[in-house]
Amino acid sequence: MWRKAAAVVIGLLLVGFGVPSLIGALGGFESTAAGEVAVVRDGGPFDDSEIRAVLDPGSGLTWTGLWSTTHTYPAQQRFYTITADPKRATSLGVDVVTTPSSDGVNLGIEGTLYFTLNLDHEVLKRFDDKFGTRTFRGQDNQARHAWEGDEGWSAFFGQAIRPVVDNALRVQVGALRCAELVPSCALVEGTADGLEARGTNANVAKVQQGVNDTLQRDLRQVLGEEFLTGLRFNLVRVTLPPEVQQAVDRSLAAAAAVSEAKAKVAQAEAEAEANRARQKGYDTCPACAEIDKLKSLPQGITVYAPGNQDAVVIPGR
Repeated sequence: MWRKAAAVVIGLLLVGFGVPSLIGALGGFESTAAGEVAVVRDGGPFDDSEIRAVLDPGSGLTWTGLWSTTHTYPAQQRFYTITADPKRATSLGVDVVTTPSSDGVNLGIEGTLYFTLNLDHEVLKRFDDKFGTRTFRGQDNQARHAWEGDEGWSAFFGQAIRPVVDNALRVQVGALRCAELVPSCALVEGTADGLEARGTNANVAKVQQGVNDTLQRDLRQVLGEEFLTGLRFNLVRVTLPPEVQQAVDRSLAAAAAVSEAKAKVAQAEAEAEANRARQKGYDTCPACAEIDKLKSLPQGITVYAPGNQDAVVIPGR
């Protein structure tokens, strides 16, 4: 009897520990693709959750331990595009930073931020400790870890990095007037003759450089360490609010109409002057007038009698 009981207990132990161990063993191998890096954490029933290893990009099948968890992060350069164009928008969707200029015009800023996650193993471990063990809420209101695919990484970016980018843009754009960034804004201000396009180009480059310098400093302070490298922001376009753009369009249309009217007046004056000069020449040389008349006659006439309206005969075909 006791033998049967012992067999049952042994069987239960094998089922209770053997099957999970087999499953854990089969799932205890990990590898990474060329564009990703992984932080492996212990996760067995008798283990803590400390970091076990870091797998470099393109690593082969590696033993990571029973029931360990793998946090996968992008290893290649990433970019985030701020744009109103749905075709160019990243996973965070259509998005524009709106910030006021020094004279109170709300300008739309479009651009792209390039960056790469710091792949140093010790830095990655600290990054995972700080940001890989918490969740971030995305635009769909779902909470995800930064290592849960593109959606998780975008949620991390939107909550941890995007506010720093917005602040850097506000500081730099807020130091300049609207017309110093958008030449057409001068039409609304009535100072269009005071600015040149090359001047605004220099100001845009100044804003871009200022944003890059600010991001290097502020992201390190906010994140606590240089977790992101190769930071570079390209300012693509500065746009006006719809109502201001409409006022600019009206000013441009009015200016075009004035220019067209002036061109017509100038053309009429030139034609009148030419006619006066021509008539003066004919008064001085009557024969020249007759010669020009003959030159203006259609080709192929057979009879020409000045003073008779029916005296120009053109043979039919």
